Amino acid sequence: MQILVLMAAAIVLVPLFRKFKMGAILAYLFAGIIVGPGVLALIKDPATMLHLSELGVVFLLFLIGLELAPERLWKLRHAIFGLGLLQVVLTGLVFFYIGQYLGLSTAASYVAGFGLALSSTAFAIQILEEEHQFNTNHGQGAFSILMFQDLAIVPILASLSFFAEMTAPTPSWDGILKAVGVIFLVIIIGRFLIRHVFRLVADSRIQEVFTAMSLFVVIGTALLMESIGLSMGMGAFLAGVLLANSEYRHELESNLMPFKGLLLGLFFMAVGMTLDTDVVLERPHIVLMLTIGFVLLKGLMIFVLGRIFRFPNESARNMAFVLPQGGEFAFVLFSAAVAKGLLDSELSSILSAAVTLSMAATPFLFAFNQKKLRTFSEISERPYDQIESEEPEVIIAGYGRFGQIVARFLRAQNVRFTILEHSAEQVDAARKFGSKIYYGDASRKDILEAAGAASAKIFVLAIDDVEKSAETATLVKNHFPQLQIIARVRNRQHALRLLELGVENVHRETYLTSLEVAKEIMLAKGKPRAIINGQLAKFRTHDEEILRKQLEVRHDEEKFISYTTQANLELQKILQADGENENEV
Repeated sequence: MQILVLMAAAIVLVPLFRKFKMGAILAYLFAGIIVGPGVLALIKDPATMLHLSELGVVFLLFLIGLELAPERLWKLRHAIFGLGLLQVVLTGLVFFYIGQYLGLSTAASYVAGFGLALSSTAFAIQILEEEHQFNTNHGQGAFSILMFQDLAIVPILASLSFFAEMTAPTPSWDGILKAVGVIFLVIIIGRFLIRHVFRLVADSRIQEVFTAMSLFVVIGTALLMESIGLSMGMGAFLAGVLLANSEYRHELESNLMPFKGLLLGLFFMAVGMTLDTDVVLERPHIVLMLTIGFVLLKGLMIFVLGRIFRFPNESARNMAFVLPQGGEFAFVLFSAAVAKGLLDSELSSILSAAVTLSMAATPFLFAFNQKKLRTFSEISERPYDQIESEEPEVIIAGYGRFGQIVARFLRAQNVRFTILEHSAEQVDAARKFGSKIYYGDASRKDILEAAGAASAKIFVLAIDDVEKSAETATLVKNHFPQLQIIARVRNRQHALRLLELGVENVHRETYLTSLEVAKEIMLAKGKPRAIINGQLAKFRTHDEEILRKQLEVRHDEEKFISYTTQANLELQKILQADGENENEV
Protein backbone atom coordinates (compact mmCIF):
# COMPACT_ATOMS: atom_id res chain seq x y z
CA MET A 1 0.00 0.00 0.00
CA GLN A 2 2.79 2.42 0.90
CA ILE A 3 4.48 1.83 -2.46
CA LEU A 4 1.20 2.68 -4.23
CA VAL A 5 0.93 5.90 -2.21
CA LEU A 6 4.47 6.93 -3.18
CA MET A 7 3.91 6.05 -6.84
CA ALA A 8 0.65 8.02 -6.93
CA ALA A 9 2.29 11.07 -5.34
CA ALA A 10 5.17 10.95 -7.84
CA ILE A 11 2.85 10.47 -10.84
CA VAL A 12 0.79 13.51 -9.86
CA LEU A 13 3.48 15.93 -8.69
CA VAL A 14 6.50 15.29 -10.95
CA PRO A 15 4.72 16.20 -14.24
CA LEU A 16 3.11 19.19 -12.50
CA PHE A 17 6.44 20.53 -11.22
CA ARG A 18 8.06 19.85 -14.60
CA LYS A 19 5.34 21.88 -16.29
CA PHE A 20 6.24 24.87 -14.14
CA LYS A 21 9.99 24.18 -14.69
CA MET A 22 10.64 23.51 -10.99
CA GLY A 23 12.49 20.20 -11.44
CA ALA A 24 11.79 16.61 -10.48
CA ILE A 25 13.87 16.71 -7.28
CA LEU A 26 11.63 19.36 -5.72
CA ALA A 27 8.57 17.39 -6.80
CA TYR A 28 9.82 14.27 -5.03
CA LEU A 29 10.67 16.27 -1.89
CA PHE A 30 7.26 17.92 -1.81
CA ALA A 31 5.57 14.56 -2.40
CA GLY A 32 7.45 13.11 0.58
CA ILE A 33 6.43 16.01 2.82
CA ILE A 34 2.76 15.60 1.86
CA VAL A 35 2.50 11.81 2.39
CA GLY A 36 4.84 11.83 5.41
CA PRO A 37 3.98 11.95 9.12
CA GLY A 38 3.88 15.74 9.24
CA VAL A 39 0.95 16.26 6.82
CA LEU A 40 -1.27 13.39 5.62
CA ALA A 41 0.57 10.70 7.64
CA LEU A 42 -0.01 8.11 4.91
CA ILE A 43 3.49 6.80 5.69
CA LYS A 44 4.44 6.79 9.34
CA ASP A 45 7.94 5.29 9.32
CA PRO A 46 10.14 7.53 7.14
CA ALA A 47 13.38 6.27 8.76
CA THR A 48 12.87 2.76 7.36
CA MET A 49 11.93 4.17 3.96
CA LEU A 50 15.03 6.39 3.97
CA HIS A 51 17.29 3.42 4.69
CA LEU A 52 15.69 1.38 1.90
CA SER A 53 15.84 4.25 -0.57
CA GLU A 54 19.61 4.66 -0.03
CA LEU A 55 19.87 2.07 -2.78
CA GLY A 56 19.08 4.92 -5.15
CA VAL A 57 22.31 6.65 -4.12
CA VAL A 58 24.09 3.30 -4.46
CA PHE A 59 22.96 2.88 -8.08
CA LEU A 60 23.78 6.52 -8.82
CA LEU A 61 27.36 6.12 -7.59
CA PHE A 62 27.80 2.83 -9.47
CA LEU A 63 26.77 4.50 -12.74
CA ILE A 64 29.07 7.44 -11.97
CA GLY A 65 31.88 4.94 -11.42
CA LEU A 66 31.21 3.42 -14.85
CA GLU A 67 32.03 6.82 -16.35
CA LEU A 68 35.31 7.13 -14.45
CA ALA A 69 38.06 4.78 -15.58
CA PRO A 70 40.74 4.15 -12.89
CA GLU A 71 43.29 6.37 -14.64
CA ARG A 72 40.80 9.24 -14.71
CA LEU A 73 39.96 8.79 -11.04
CA TRP A 74 43.69 8.78 -10.21
CA LYS A 75 43.92 12.30 -11.64
CA LEU A 76 41.41 13.48 -9.03
CA ARG A 77 43.41 12.19 -6.05
CA HIS A 78 44.79 15.64 -5.12
CA ALA A 79 41.31 17.19 -5.20
CA ILE A 80 39.77 14.32 -3.20
CA PHE A 81 42.42 14.18 -0.44
CA GLY A 82 43.32 17.86 -0.58
CA LEU A 83 40.25 19.94 -1.32
CA GLY A 84 37.86 17.33 0.11
CA LEU A 85 39.84 16.87 3.33
CA LEU A 86 40.13 20.60 4.01
CA GLN A 87 36.45 21.20 3.24
CA VAL A 88 35.30 18.64 5.80
CA VAL A 89 37.83 19.55 8.52
CA LEU A 90 37.68 23.36 8.24
CA THR A 91 33.92 23.60 7.74
CA GLY A 92 33.34 21.17 10.62
CA LEU A 93 35.66 23.15 12.93
CA VAL A 94 34.05 26.50 12.06
CA PHE A 95 30.59 25.13 12.78
CA PHE A 96 31.95 23.46 15.96
CA TYR A 97 33.20 26.79 17.38
CA ILE A 98 29.96 28.52 16.43
CA GLY A 99 28.09 25.83 18.38
CA GLN A 100 30.40 26.42 21.36
CA TYR A 101 29.76 30.16 21.15
CA LEU A 102 25.99 29.53 21.17
CA GLY A 103 26.32 27.50 24.35
CA LEU A 104 26.08 23.93 23.05
CA SER A 105 28.06 21.19 24.76
CA THR A 106 31.34 20.04 23.21
CA ALA A 107 29.76 16.79 21.98
CA ALA A 108 26.66 18.51 20.56
CA SER A 109 28.82 21.15 18.83
CA TYR A 110 30.97 18.42 17.30
CA VAL A 111 28.01 16.41 16.01
CA ALA A 112 26.17 19.46 14.66
CA GLY A 113 29.32 20.98 13.14
CA PHE A 114 30.56 17.96 11.24
CA GLY A 115 27.01 16.84 10.38
CA LEU A 116 26.30 20.16 8.66
CA ALA A 117 29.74 20.10 6.99
CA LEU A 118 28.63 17.12 4.86
CA SER A 119 26.72 17.63 1.59
CA SER A 120 24.20 15.51 -0.28
CA THR A 121 25.79 13.23 -2.88
CA ALA A 122 22.39 12.43 -4.36
CA PHE A 123 21.27 16.03 -4.75
CA ALA A 124 24.55 17.44 -6.03
CA ILE A 125 25.33 14.73 -8.58
CA GLN A 126 21.74 14.54 -9.81
CA ILE A 127 21.70 18.30 -10.47
CA LEU A 128 25.08 18.18 -12.22
CA GLU A 129 23.95 15.29 -14.41
CA GLU A 130 20.61 16.89 -15.29
CA GLU A 131 22.42 20.06 -16.36
CA HIS A 132 25.20 18.11 -18.17
CA GLN A 133 27.84 19.68 -15.93
CA PHE A 134 29.37 16.65 -14.26
CA ASN A 135 32.49 16.74 -16.47
CA THR A 136 33.13 20.47 -16.01
CA ASN A 137 35.78 21.89 -13.68
CA HIS A 138 33.24 22.59 -10.96
CA GLY A 139 31.54 19.23 -11.52
CA GLN A 140 34.76 17.32 -10.96
CA GLY A 141 35.68 19.53 -7.99
CA ALA A 142 32.28 18.98 -6.36
CA PHE A 143 32.54 15.23 -7.01
CA SER A 144 35.98 15.12 -5.34
CA ILE A 145 34.61 16.81 -2.20
CA LEU A 146 31.66 14.41 -2.10
CA MET A 147 33.96 11.40 -2.44
CA PHE A 148 36.01 12.47 0.58
CA GLN A 149 32.84 13.18 2.56
CA ASP A 150 31.68 9.62 1.91
CA LEU A 151 35.00 8.40 3.31
CA ALA A 152 34.89 10.81 6.26
CA ILE A 153 31.54 9.62 7.61
CA VAL A 154 33.18 6.40 8.89
CA PRO A 155 35.70 8.03 11.30
CA ILE A 156 33.15 10.69 12.27
CA LEU A 157 30.65 8.02 13.33
CA ALA A 158 33.40 6.05 15.08
CA SER A 159 34.45 9.14 17.04
CA LEU A 160 31.03 9.40 18.70
CA SER A 161 32.05 6.56 21.03
CA PHE A 162 34.91 8.68 22.32
CA PHE A 163 32.56 11.51 23.27
CA ALA A 164 30.17 9.03 24.86
CA GLU A 165 33.15 7.61 26.85
CA MET A 166 32.10 4.10 25.86
CA THR A 167 35.39 3.08 24.29
CA ALA A 168 38.89 4.44 24.15
CA PRO A 169 39.81 6.43 21.04
CA THR A 170 42.45 3.92 20.05
CA PRO A 171 42.27 2.51 16.54
CA SER A 172 41.18 -1.06 15.99
CA TRP A 173 43.90 -2.55 13.81
CA ASP A 174 41.80 -5.65 13.20
CA GLY A 175 39.03 -3.48 11.77
CA ILE A 176 41.45 -1.46 9.65
CA LEU A 177 43.13 -4.57 8.26
CA LYS A 178 39.73 -6.13 7.58
CA ALA A 179 38.59 -3.03 5.66
CA VAL A 180 41.81 -2.92 3.61
CA GLY A 181 41.53 -6.65 2.91
CA VAL A 182 37.92 -6.40 1.71
CA ILE A 183 38.72 -3.44 -0.55
CA PHE A 184 41.69 -5.32 -1.99
CA LEU A 185 39.46 -8.38 -2.54
CA VAL A 186 36.86 -6.29 -4.39
CA ILE A 187 39.58 -4.80 -6.61
CA ILE A 188 41.01 -8.24 -7.46
CA ILE A 189 37.58 -9.73 -8.22
CA GLY A 190 36.50 -6.69 -10.22
CA ARG A 191 39.75 -6.56 -12.15
CA PHE A 192 40.28 -10.21 -13.02
CA LEU A 193 37.11 -12.24 -12.40
CA ILE A 194 33.90 -10.26 -12.81
CA ARG A 195 34.34 -9.62 -16.55
CA HIS A 196 34.61 -13.33 -17.25
CA VAL A 197 31.44 -13.93 -15.24
CA PHE A 198 29.64 -11.24 -17.22
CA ARG A 199 30.87 -12.84 -20.46
CA LEU A 200 29.40 -16.21 -19.43
CA VAL A 201 26.11 -14.56 -18.48
CA ALA A 202 26.01 -12.57 -21.72
CA ASP A 203 26.63 -15.72 -23.76
CA SER A 204 23.43 -17.19 -22.32
CA ARG A 205 21.54 -14.45 -24.23
CA ILE A 206 18.92 -14.25 -21.47
CA GLN A 207 18.37 -10.57 -20.71
CA GLU A 208 16.79 -11.02 -17.29
CA VAL A 209 19.80 -13.06 -16.11
CA PHE A 210 22.16 -10.28 -17.19
CA THR A 211 19.97 -7.77 -15.32
CA ALA A 212 20.03 -10.00 -12.24
CA MET A 213 23.81 -10.23 -12.46
CA SER A 214 24.06 -6.44 -12.72
CA LEU A 215 21.91 -5.99 -9.61
CA PHE A 216 23.91 -8.65 -7.77
CA VAL A 217 27.21 -6.84 -8.43
CA VAL A 218 25.91 -3.43 -7.34
CA ILE A 219 23.98 -4.50 -4.24
CA GLY A 220 26.54 -7.16 -3.29
CA THR A 221 29.51 -4.79 -3.24
CA ALA A 222 27.43 -2.17 -1.45
CA LEU A 223 26.43 -4.56 1.34
CA LEU A 224 29.96 -5.95 1.59
CA MET A 225 31.34 -2.45 2.18
CA GLU A 226 28.61 -1.68 4.70
CA SER A 227 29.54 -4.83 6.64
CA ILE A 228 33.02 -3.41 7.33
CA GLY A 229 31.77 0.05 8.28
CA LEU A 230 32.23 1.85 4.94
CA SER A 231 29.35 3.44 3.06
CA MET A 232 27.36 1.35 0.60
CA GLY A 233 27.81 4.06 -2.01
CA MET A 234 31.58 3.79 -1.85
CA GLY A 235 31.40 0.05 -2.54
CA ALA A 236 29.13 0.52 -5.53
CA PHE A 237 31.28 3.35 -6.84
CA LEU A 238 34.41 1.19 -6.59
CA ALA A 239 32.65 -1.61 -8.50
CA GLY A 240 31.64 0.86 -11.20
CA VAL A 241 35.19 2.18 -11.58
CA LEU A 242 36.54 -1.37 -11.97
CA LEU A 243 34.01 -2.04 -14.75
CA ALA A 244 34.50 1.33 -16.49
CA ASN A 245 36.69 -0.17 -19.23
CA SER A 246 34.54 -3.27 -19.60
CA GLU A 247 32.90 -4.10 -22.93
CA TYR A 248 29.63 -4.46 -21.01
CA ARG A 249 29.65 -0.92 -19.63
CA HIS A 250 26.90 0.42 -21.89
CA GLU A 251 24.65 -2.59 -21.34
CA LEU A 252 25.12 -2.23 -17.58
CA GLU A 253 24.08 1.41 -17.83
CA SER A 254 20.93 0.63 -19.82
CA ASN A 255 19.98 -2.19 -17.42
CA LEU A 256 20.44 -0.20 -14.22
CA MET A 257 19.24 3.25 -15.29
CA PRO A 258 15.52 2.53 -14.58
CA PHE A 259 16.37 1.20 -11.10
CA LYS A 260 18.51 4.25 -10.40
CA GLY A 261 15.75 6.65 -11.43
CA LEU A 262 13.02 4.97 -9.40
CA LEU A 263 15.09 4.45 -6.25
CA LEU A 264 16.59 7.92 -6.37
CA GLY A 265 13.08 9.36 -6.63
CA LEU A 266 12.14 7.25 -3.60
CA PHE A 267 15.19 8.60 -1.76
CA PHE A 268 14.19 12.23 -2.36
CA MET A 269 10.65 11.44 -1.18
CA ALA A 270 12.04 9.74 1.94
CA VAL A 271 14.07 12.89 2.69
CA GLY A 272 10.88 14.93 2.42
CA MET A 273 9.13 12.55 4.84
CA THR A 274 11.79 13.14 7.49
CA LEU A 275 10.89 16.83 7.75
CA ASP A 276 9.42 17.36 11.21
CA THR A 277 6.72 19.91 10.40
CA ASP A 278 5.88 20.36 14.10
CA VAL A 279 9.40 21.65 14.78
CA VAL A 280 9.27 23.96 11.76
CA LEU A 281 5.88 25.37 12.80
CA GLU A 282 6.85 25.76 16.48
CA ARG A 283 10.27 27.37 15.85
CA PRO A 284 10.21 28.65 12.26
CA HIS A 285 12.62 31.52 12.96
CA ILE A 286 15.26 29.22 14.49
CA VAL A 287 15.05 26.62 11.71
CA LEU A 288 15.07 29.30 9.00
CA MET A 289 18.00 31.25 10.51
CA LEU A 290 19.99 28.03 10.99
CA THR A 291 19.33 26.95 7.40
CA ILE A 292 20.26 30.29 5.87
CA GLY A 293 23.28 30.69 8.14
CA PHE A 294 24.93 27.34 7.52
CA VAL A 295 24.16 27.36 3.76
CA LEU A 296 25.73 30.79 3.30
CA LEU A 297 28.77 30.06 5.47
CA LYS A 298 29.36 26.64 3.96
CA GLY A 299 29.03 27.98 0.42
CA LEU A 300 31.49 30.78 1.21
CA MET A 301 34.05 28.34 2.60
CA ILE A 302 33.75 26.07 -0.46
CA PHE A 303 34.27 29.08 -2.72
CA VAL A 304 37.38 30.21 -0.79
CA LEU A 305 38.85 26.69 -0.77
CA GLY A 306 38.13 26.36 -4.49
CA ARG A 307 40.10 29.54 -5.18
CA ILE A 308 42.95 28.36 -2.90
CA PHE A 309 43.13 25.16 -4.98
CA ARG A 310 43.37 27.31 -8.12
CA PHE A 311 39.93 26.68 -9.50
CA PRO A 312 38.79 29.56 -11.74
CA ASN A 313 36.51 32.08 -10.06
CA GLU A 314 33.54 30.77 -12.05
CA SER A 315 34.25 27.15 -11.10
CA ALA A 316 34.69 27.95 -7.40
CA ARG A 317 31.40 29.85 -7.31
CA ASN A 318 29.56 27.06 -9.12
CA MET A 319 30.86 24.53 -6.57
CA ALA A 320 29.63 26.78 -3.78
CA PHE A 321 26.12 26.72 -5.26
CA VAL A 322 26.16 22.95 -5.85
CA LEU A 323 27.30 21.85 -2.35
CA PRO A 324 25.85 24.26 0.26
CA GLN A 325 23.14 21.89 1.50
CA GLY A 326 23.29 19.34 4.25
CA GLY A 327 23.61 15.67 3.33
CA GLU A 328 21.84 12.37 3.85
CA PHE A 329 24.63 11.19 6.18
CA ALA A 330 23.69 14.01 8.57
CA PHE A 331 20.47 12.14 9.42
CA VAL A 332 22.50 9.03 10.22
CA LEU A 333 24.96 11.00 12.36
CA PHE A 334 22.24 12.87 14.29
CA SER A 335 20.32 9.63 14.97
CA ALA A 336 23.46 7.89 16.21
CA ALA A 337 24.29 10.86 18.45
CA VAL A 338 20.79 10.83 19.98
CA ALA A 339 21.13 7.09 20.68
CA LYS A 340 24.41 7.72 22.51
CA GLY A 341 23.00 10.63 24.49
CA LEU A 342 25.21 13.24 22.80
CA LEU A 343 22.32 15.15 21.27
CA ASP A 344 18.83 15.70 22.60
CA SER A 345 15.93 14.81 20.32
CA GLU A 346 14.70 18.42 20.07
CA LEU A 347 18.03 19.73 18.78
CA SER A 348 18.30 16.72 16.46
CA SER A 349 14.87 17.55 14.99
CA ILE A 350 15.86 21.20 14.44
CA LEU A 351 19.13 20.21 12.75
CA SER A 352 17.39 17.60 10.58
CA ALA A 353 14.72 20.11 9.54
CA ALA A 354 17.44 22.60 8.56
CA VAL A 355 19.22 19.94 6.50
CA THR A 356 15.98 19.00 4.71
CA LEU A 357 15.14 22.64 3.96
CA SER A 358 18.67 23.24 2.66
CA MET A 359 18.19 20.32 0.26
CA ALA A 360 14.90 21.79 -0.93
CA ALA A 361 16.56 25.18 -1.47
CA THR A 362 19.49 23.79 -3.50
CA PRO A 363 17.70 23.56 -6.90
CA PHE A 364 16.55 27.18 -6.51
CA LEU A 365 20.03 28.38 -5.53
CA PHE A 366 21.60 26.46 -8.42
CA ALA A 367 19.08 27.90 -10.90
CA PHE A 368 19.70 31.42 -9.56
CA ASN A 369 23.45 31.00 -10.06
CA GLN A 370 23.01 29.68 -13.60
CA LYS A 371 20.57 32.38 -14.72
CA LYS A 372 21.79 35.45 -12.86
CA LEU A 373 25.46 35.00 -11.93
CA ARG A 374 26.92 32.71 -14.61
CA THR A 375 29.08 34.55 -17.14
CA PHE A 376 30.40 31.64 -19.18
CA SER A 377 28.95 28.48 -20.72
CA GLU A 378 27.24 25.79 -18.67
CA ILE A 379 29.46 23.25 -20.44
CA SER A 380 32.80 24.79 -19.52
CA GLU A 381 33.92 27.70 -17.38
CA ARG A 382 36.35 29.13 -19.89
CA PRO A 383 35.41 32.42 -21.61
CA TYR A 384 33.94 32.45 -25.10
CA ASP A 385 36.41 32.97 -27.94
CA GLN A 386 37.18 36.36 -29.42
CA ILE A 387 35.78 36.04 -32.95
CA GLU A 388 37.78 37.39 -35.87
CA SER A 389 34.98 38.13 -38.33
CA GLU A 390 35.93 38.05 -42.01
CA GLU A 391 32.52 39.17 -43.29
CA PRO A 392 31.23 35.65 -43.87
CA GLU A 393 28.41 34.86 -46.25
CA VAL A 394 27.21 32.02 -44.02
CA ILE A 395 27.10 31.47 -40.25
CA ILE A 396 26.85 27.86 -39.03
CA ALA A 397 25.50 27.44 -35.50
CA GLY A 398 26.30 23.94 -34.24
CA TYR A 399 29.18 21.75 -35.35
CA GLY A 400 27.79 18.27 -34.91
CA ARG A 401 27.45 15.72 -37.71
CA PHE A 402 25.15 17.96 -39.76
CA GLY A 403 27.18 21.15 -39.35
CA GLN A 404 30.43 19.38 -40.19
CA ILE A 405 29.16 18.09 -43.55
CA VAL A 406 27.76 21.50 -44.51
CA ALA A 407 31.06 23.17 -43.58
CA ARG A 408 33.13 20.65 -45.57
CA PHE A 409 31.11 21.26 -48.73
CA LEU A 410 31.12 25.05 -48.37
CA ARG A 411 34.88 25.00 -47.83
CA ALA A 412 35.31 23.01 -51.06
CA GLN A 413 33.23 25.67 -52.85
CA ASN A 414 35.28 28.56 -51.39
CA VAL A 415 32.27 29.98 -49.56
CA ARG A 416 33.21 32.20 -46.60
CA PHE A 417 31.61 31.01 -43.35
CA THR A 418 31.94 31.26 -39.57
CA ILE A 419 31.25 28.30 -37.25
CA LEU A 420 29.87 28.76 -33.72
CA GLU A 421 29.77 25.82 -31.29
CA HIS A 422 28.61 25.89 -27.64
CA SER A 423 30.59 22.81 -26.53
CA ALA A 424 34.20 23.59 -25.62
CA GLU A 425 35.14 19.93 -25.98
CA GLN A 426 33.71 19.81 -29.52
CA VAL A 427 35.60 22.98 -30.42
CA ASP A 428 38.90 21.58 -29.16
CA ALA A 429 38.34 18.29 -31.01
CA ALA A 430 37.51 20.07 -34.29
CA ARG A 431 40.59 22.30 -34.07
CA LYS A 432 42.83 19.24 -33.98
CA PHE A 433 41.71 18.59 -37.56
CA GLY A 434 42.40 22.16 -38.69
CA SER A 435 38.84 23.50 -38.57
CA LYS A 436 38.42 27.23 -37.94
CA ILE A 437 35.72 27.19 -35.32
CA TYR A 438 34.77 29.48 -32.45
CA TYR A 439 33.54 28.60 -28.99
CA GLY A 440 30.43 30.69 -28.46
CA ASP A 441 26.70 30.66 -27.75
CA ALA A 442 24.73 31.43 -30.92
CA SER A 443 21.66 32.37 -28.86
CA ARG A 444 23.47 35.53 -27.65
CA LYS A 445 23.14 38.70 -29.69
CA ASP A 446 26.68 39.95 -28.95
CA ILE A 447 28.20 36.65 -30.11
CA LEU A 448 26.26 36.76 -33.40
CA GLU A 449 27.25 40.40 -33.98
CA ALA A 450 30.91 39.50 -33.47
CA ALA A 451 30.48 36.59 -35.91
CA GLY A 452 29.31 38.95 -38.66
CA ALA A 453 25.56 38.32 -38.56
CA ALA A 454 24.81 41.90 -39.59
CA SER A 455 26.40 41.40 -43.04
CA ALA A 456 25.97 37.65 -43.60
CA LYS A 457 23.26 36.30 -45.88
CA ILE A 458 22.52 32.78 -44.61
CA PHE A 459 22.25 31.32 -41.12
CA VAL A 460 22.52 27.52 -40.81
CA LEU A 461 20.76 26.49 -37.59
CA ALA A 462 22.21 23.08 -36.64
CA ILE A 463 21.78 23.17 -32.85
CA ASP A 464 20.64 19.83 -31.42
CA ASP A 465 18.82 21.09 -28.30
CA VAL A 466 15.24 22.00 -29.26
CA GLU A 467 14.83 24.83 -26.73
CA LYS A 468 18.20 26.37 -27.56
CA SER A 469 17.45 26.01 -31.28
CA ALA A 470 14.11 27.83 -30.90
CA GLU A 471 15.74 30.53 -28.74
CA THR A 472 18.43 31.11 -31.38
CA ALA A 473 15.89 31.22 -34.22
CA THR A 474 13.83 33.84 -32.36
CA LEU A 475 16.94 35.98 -31.78
CA VAL A 476 17.96 35.83 -35.45
CA LYS A 477 14.42 36.63 -36.66
CA ASN A 478 14.16 39.62 -34.32
CA HIS A 479 17.63 41.17 -34.67
CA PHE A 480 18.99 39.96 -38.02
CA PRO A 481 15.92 39.73 -40.30
CA GLN A 482 18.03 39.80 -43.47
CA LEU A 483 19.50 36.39 -42.61
CA GLN A 484 17.86 33.48 -44.40
CA ILE A 485 17.56 30.67 -41.83
CA ILE A 486 18.14 27.13 -43.03
CA ALA A 487 17.43 24.83 -40.09
CA ARG A 488 18.27 21.24 -39.34
CA VAL A 489 15.70 19.73 -36.98
CA ARG A 490 15.79 16.51 -34.96
CA ASN A 491 12.22 15.40 -35.62
CA ARG A 492 8.72 16.46 -36.62
CA GLN A 493 7.99 18.24 -33.33
CA HIS A 494 11.20 20.24 -33.65
CA ALA A 495 10.19 21.16 -37.20
CA LEU A 496 6.74 22.31 -36.06
CA ARG A 497 8.31 24.41 -33.30
CA LEU A 498 10.50 26.30 -35.79
CA LEU A 499 7.73 26.60 -38.40
CA GLU A 500 5.60 28.24 -35.71
CA LEU A 501 8.41 30.78 -35.21
CA GLY A 502 8.39 31.60 -38.93
CA VAL A 503 11.37 29.49 -40.02
CA GLU A 504 10.21 28.03 -43.33
CA ASN A 505 13.32 26.20 -44.53
CA VAL A 506 13.53 23.20 -42.19
CA HIS A 507 15.21 19.85 -42.85
CA ARG A 508 14.65 16.77 -40.68
CA GLU A 509 18.02 15.10 -40.15
CA THR A 510 16.98 11.49 -40.79
CA TYR A 511 14.14 12.19 -43.23
CA LEU A 512 15.95 11.88 -46.57
CA THR A 513 18.13 9.02 -45.34
CA SER A 514 15.02 7.11 -44.27
CA LEU A 515 13.46 7.59 -47.70
CA GLU A 516 16.67 6.40 -49.36
CA VAL A 517 16.57 3.22 -47.25
CA ALA A 518 12.90 2.68 -48.21
CA LYS A 519 13.89 3.16 -51.85
CA GLU A 520 16.63 0.53 -51.56
CA ILE A 521 14.15 -1.92 -50.03
CA MET A 522 11.72 -1.50 -52.93
CA LEU A 523 14.54 -1.84 -55.46
CA ALA A 524 15.59 -5.09 -53.76
CA LYS A 525 12.00 -6.29 -54.17
CA GLY A 526 12.35 -5.75 -57.93
CA LYS A 527 10.23 -2.63 -58.39
CA PRO A 528 11.37 -0.34 -61.27
CA ARG A 529 13.47 2.66 -60.18
CA ALA A 530 11.35 5.15 -62.14
CA ILE A 531 8.15 4.06 -60.41
CA ILE A 532 9.80 4.22 -56.97
CA ASN A 533 11.19 7.71 -57.64
CA GLY A 534 7.73 8.89 -58.67
CA GLN A 535 6.10 7.47 -55.55
CA LEU A 536 8.79 8.93 -53.29
CA ALA A 537 8.24 12.34 -54.88
CA LYS A 538 4.50 12.06 -54.16
CA PHE A 539 5.25 10.91 -50.61
CA ARG A 540 7.50 13.91 -49.96
CA THR A 541 4.99 16.37 -51.43
CA HIS A 542 2.10 14.97 -49.43
CA ASP A 543 4.18 14.72 -46.24
CA GLU A 544 5.18 18.39 -46.52
CA GLU A 545 1.50 19.30 -46.89
CA ILE A 546 0.69 17.26 -43.78
CA LEU A 547 3.46 19.05 -41.84
CA ARG A 548 2.10 22.48 -42.76
CA LYS A 549 -1.47 21.55 -41.85
CA GLN A 550 -0.34 19.94 -38.58
CA LEU A 551 1.04 23.35 -37.64
CA GLU A 552 -2.51 24.77 -37.64
CA VAL A 553 -3.75 22.23 -35.05
CA ARG A 554 -0.48 21.69 -33.15
CA HIS A 555 -1.82 22.88 -29.81
CA ASP A 556 -5.07 20.88 -29.98
CA GLU A 557 -4.00 17.29 -29.28
CA GLU A 558 -7.34 15.73 -30.25
CA LYS A 559 -7.50 17.53 -33.60
CA PHE A 560 -3.79 16.89 -34.20
CA ILE A 561 -4.16 13.11 -33.73
CA SER A 562 -7.38 12.98 -35.78
CA TYR A 563 -5.92 14.93 -38.70
CA THR A 564 -2.61 13.00 -38.69
CA THR A 565 -4.39 9.62 -38.70
CA GLN A 566 -6.70 10.70 -41.54
CA ALA A 567 -3.85 12.21 -43.56
CA ASN A 568 -1.70 9.08 -43.26
CA LEU A 569 -4.58 6.89 -44.44
CA GLU A 570 -5.11 9.24 -47.38
CA LEU A 571 -1.42 9.06 -48.26
CA GLN A 572 -1.54 5.26 -48.11
CA LYS A 573 -4.53 5.17 -50.50
CA ILE A 574 -2.82 7.55 -52.93
CA LEU A 575 0.35 5.42 -53.11
CA GLN A 576 -1.61 2.17 -53.36
CA ALA A 577 -3.76 3.56 -56.16
CA ASP A 578 -0.64 4.84 -57.89
CA GLY A 579 0.92 1.36 -57.65
CA GLU A 580 -2.18 -0.31 -59.09
CA ASN A 581 -2.21 2.13 -62.03
CA GLU A 582 1.44 1.39 -62.74
CA ASN A 583 0.74 -2.36 -62.71
CA GLU A 584 -2.09 -1.93 -65.21
CA VAL A 585 0.25 -0.10 -67.57
